Amino acid sequence: MGPVHHDLAGEPTFEPMIQIDMEVRTFVSAWRHCDYVSTYMARMISQNRSDSVRHSNLFSSAFNELLEVAFRTRHADGELACRVSRHGATDRIELTFPCLPEERQFYQEAVSQVAGFEARERYLNSVSGDLAPSREVVLLELAVDYNATLRVEEADGDAVKLVVDLPLEGLEH
Repeated sequence: MGPVHHDLAGEPTFEPMIQIDMEVRTFVSAWRHCDYVSTYMARMISQNRSDSVRHSNLFSSAFNELLEVAFRTRHADGELACRVSRHGATDRIELTFPCLPEERQFYQEAVSQVAGFEARERYLNSVSGDLAPSREVVLLELAVDYNATLRVEEADGDAVKLVVDLPLEGLEH
């Protein structure tokens, strides 16, 4: 294994692998777009993993959940950008999509709660009900089931950028 590269802030450098941009209006025109994009991205980035089929399946499932969160945006104009980069065992998904200011605030609050110690308990309580999974539950699921680290970053204009680090290569399931 080669030397670990870090950026100026001391963070490990994630090497870009693939990016897909599409009009959000096109993306939200059909639910199956979530599956198409996640399956394609998973196949593209899983070739050199120790178990490429397992990695592809896990990545596709997690990414599909994240895309479904973006699919529910109430903002109909702008671009959806999906970027995947990698550092060692961790794949980073950066998903930028248009949203209303109150939606951005919702994501910031939801992601801050996902990082909390009681995330697993909150997740288990939420899935015990009969309701369809909310966007917050989906984010909790990524943190609990996939050991993901989530954060919200600044995005230009009426958009939000969700950054999700998935350590799938080291995940035991």
